[in-house]
Amino acid sequence: MSNYELHLAPKLGGLLLMNSALAPDATVERLGIKADQLILEVGFDQSDCDQTIRAAINAKSGNQFLDATAQEVVDAVILWWRDGDGDLVDELVDALTYLSEDGPIWLFTPKVGRAGYVEASDIQDAAPTAGLSQTTSFPACADWSATRLVARHAGSNKKKSK
Repeated sequence: MSNYELHLAPKLGGLLLMNSALAPDATVERLGIKADQLILEVGFDQSDCDQTIRAAINAKSGNQFLDATAQEVVDAVILWWRDGDGDLVDELVDALTYLSEDGPIWLFTPKVGRAGYVEASDIQDAAPTAGLSQTTSFPACADWSATRLVARHAGSNKKKSK
């Protein structure tokens, strides 16, 4: 699948071909963020996190991010993670304690060549240890990639219809 999406540009009289890595609204759509969702943000750092993506997520959900002091169950977790931030398994397990049964953890990691780049194998090793499955990854913005992680048991109790 290409990183390009068509966006209606009425003021310009047609369609624009835009790189979704640079289009915050398209990225938020791919994240599956919906109105009224509660979203926990972990690992935020003013110096490197993408402010445009953060603002687009808040605008779509209609809520400000919750932080680790929150007591609410959340619909999704945004986890900004860099090489050297500590133990990824521990952070993923901690994030799960806040998450609704079917909510995703969106792991944002710096892209290849950026400071703090995280090897894909590190994510692939950490996810199952934390009880998660990796479902998708895509370039979320200029400097960050997003990886969707879900609890392995999510949906396993649903009965199959005959």
